[in-house]
Amino acid sequence: MTARLLVVRAGAGVTVQDFGRKGFRALGVPVSGALDAGLLAAANALAGAPEGAAGIEILLAAPEFRVEEGAARISLAGDVAGIFTRASGASESFAPWRGLVLGEGDSLALRLRRGPAYLGFSGGLDEPLALGSRSTFERARLGRALAAGDTLVCGAAHGGDVAAPPLPRPGAPARFIPGPQADRFPPETLALFARAEWRVGADSDRMGLRLSGPPLAHGSGGANIVTDGATPGAIQVPGDGQPIVLRADCQTSGGYAKIGCVILADLPRLAHAGPGDILTFSPVDHAAAATARSAAREACARWRERIGPRGELDADRLWSENLISGATSGE
Repeated sequence: MTARLLVVRAGAGVTVQDFGRKGFRALGVPVSGALDAGLLAAANALAGAPEGAAGIEILLAAPEFRVEEGAARISLAGDVAGIFTRASGASESFAPWRGLVLGEGDSLALRLRRGPAYLGFSGGLDEPLALGSRSTFERARLGRALAAGDTLVCGAAHGGDVAAPPLPRPGAPARFIPGPQADRFPPETLALFARAEWRVGADSDRMGLRLSGPPLAHGSGGANIVTDGATPGAIQVPGDGQPIVLRADCQTSGGYAKIGCVILADLPRLAHAGPGDILTFSPVDHAAAATARSAAREACARWRERIGPRGELDADRLWSENLISGATSGE
């Protein structure tokens, strides 16, 4: 059985995303997918969706939905909240880190505090596959960005409302592995990159974060290289010395020297960096990156164990969680 929802208000920067379009980079197709894969996985868990299911990513302004048919469990993960209104007219606030069952005629109006945030849907969104994925890459018209009047289809809800404490998030600085063109930069440039503060530019998007700070000098080889592979997390340094950190929609190859690559465990931190935010970076080796990846997976597994029926969590229990000393992205 399924449920159908009407998009009453589309919001802005609201797209269908899953965990990426893999296996097509050789053809120049970016991976795309959720900027913060951990948050989408959390939203799926709260909604009762399969682990790899597609949900909704909200970057700029939140949407509004109404259930037209069936009953759906919708979850909120991230810095987003809203009001849900029953078909009877009764309204209630909807906090994040919850999964709520909505029936026919019920509506949900959301407000984004900071993106990205994610919505999970019972059973996952039933969207057409494009090159093996439901992720949206707008430049190539793959997937879809929401528009008012659209219909979303998901699985029927099973069980009742659920809740969990906030998912622990990584703090500053963002760790990176130097290279693959670290030899293109003098040692003092590598040291400068790691100690400087970098401000996120307003022209950043899902393709990359443009950073401003002290210019990074290249060595005698200059900024340009023979074009090679590029991946989310890669830190390119063009001729002006201002780094660009590539994100989910990044190109598959590039000709600028890369000073390093942000480790997988810290990519979620960069997902929440917005214009004017300050980022810092710290070099690590491959062993430290692997350890951080394992620790992140274990933290997510422990968090899943805390999901329970709504009402079992209280404020004392929530605030007792170790949430990386209250650190938030971009601070």
